[in-house]
Amino acid sequence: MEIAWIGTGIMGAPMARNLMRAGHRLRVHNRTAKKAVALAAEGSEVIVAADPAAAAGGAEAVFMMVPDTPDVESVVARIAPALHKDQLVIDMSTIAPAAEHAIAERLAKAGVDYLDAPVSGGEAGAIDGTLTIMVGGAESAYKRAFPLFEKLGRRVTHMGPPGAGQMTKLANQVAVALTLEAAAEALALAESGGLDRARVLEAIGAGAAGSWQLSNLGPKIIAHDWRPGFFIKLIRKDLRLVADAARAGGLALPGLALMQSMFNAAAAFGHDLDGTQAVAAALDRLARLK
Repeated sequence: MEIAWIGTGIMGAPMARNLMRAGHRLRVHNRTAKKAVALAAEGSEVIVAADPAAAAGGAEAVFMMVPDTPDVESVVARIAPALHKDQLVIDMSTIAPAAEHAIAERLAKAGVDYLDAPVSGGEAGAIDGTLTIMVGGAESAYKRAFPLFEKLGRRVTHMGPPGAGQMTKLANQVAVALTLEAAAEALALAESGGLDRARVLEAIGAGAAGSWQLSNLGPKIIAHDWRPGFFIKLIRKDLRLVADAARAGGLALPGLALMQSMFNAAAAFGHDLDGTQAVAAALDRLARLK
């Protein structure tokens, strides 16, 4: 299949690579061109497009993986003139559900199928093709896209109409953020009690306290390894979207407010471009009683 992939960053590049390895021909574009060029150097079936419209024109499926709502809206505005009837456009970014609904309605008037399909699993999941993919959009479009999703993720779920994938992702991010804080606080308590934190991970990770965050990010917290699998700045953006959605639904989420303040503190301490596990560094500075 001829596929356009727009956005070859920390998540987009390995996802596009998995489609390339599955035998698809890719036209890639990235705002920072050298990232797209680096990906194209890996395979003869990958070409670099000068702009999003050049990537999208003629492709059977168009994927987007960009940072925020305005970025998706900008890409859609640029590719819209190049799209044709029955083309499939898939946004795998994490953005506002309402924006996805509006984009889906706009493209439907041109006969274009549109899906919002945000993911969870971080860089490791993107590399291994084991992402969790939450999809919003028409059932017929979902069925068309499913063989492609299978190359990118291990669990793919159709959640409902346009925007439903994004709302599911926002629920996911609340759980992710609070579970990460729990892991960071557990390890902080273990250290203050004189315990070997690596052994604590072994002891509690197999029980009711076990979680992806504890198993995968716990060792990084212990090692003070803040290299990003998912940026602090992006979880801050995601939680802003959660807050907007909660406000629209008349819902108060006290845990959300806590995690917004924790990740904002991490950013203030210089960790905005570090991985989300760097929230433990902010905790270390804030939680030590003098």
